[in-house]
Amino acid sequence: MHGKDLPIQFVISPDRTAEFAFIAVMFCWLAFAAIAMIGSRDAVRSDAKRDMKSHAGFFLQGVGYAVCYIFARPYFSQFIPMPKVAEEILAAFAVAIATVSVWFCYSAARTLGKQWALVARVIEGHELVTQGPYSIVRNPIYLAMLGMLIASGLTAARWQIFPVAVALLLLGTDIRICSEEKLLRETFGAKFDEYARRVPAVYPRIVS
Repeated sequence: MHGKDLPIQFVISPDRTAEFAFIAVMFCWLAFAAIAMIGSRDAVRSDAKRDMKSHAGFFLQGVGYAVCYIFARPYFSQFIPMPKVAEEILAAFAVAIATVSVWFCYSAARTLGKQWALVARVIEGHELVTQGPYSIVRNPIYLAMLGMLIASGLTAARWQIFPVAVALLLLGTDIRICSEEKLLRETFGAKFDEYARRVPAVYPRIVS
């Protein structure tokens, strides 16, 4: 080997299916963020009641998303070793669930209107929303957030960290639901209890 010869460098090329799925989910994240920003802009600023405990849940949800990308797998590699066909099916599933999650969040934000909020609160003249996606689950935005986490994990995270991310998001979601529904029960009483008996909290019923 001559002194001027350069050492051989090994370059790992990205998996194109994984790369496409990752980019598609990133576009869905941009849409998700835009919905949140527009919803916050149009929401009523003043509160009749607010529960600050929901901030802890919001933080845990954020950590769940963060670990997916902090502990991302390199070079757009596969989630786990699998045949190409299986990888393409998994990528299509991840993109589909992200797309549906964005639509579900958008539909929920439009239904909420001025009552949109990032933390648990009740505004003056607050109405109990039960139509649209709220007729499917009581917390459609949290269902959409779970969908985005699943899509993020499948397209970015190492498989070892994925269960941790899901656990953090579910714990944060549980805290926020308890906080928010406590305010709604105090405000609407039996009307909310009847709604809660009829409609599940986060996970849609397969059979009525």
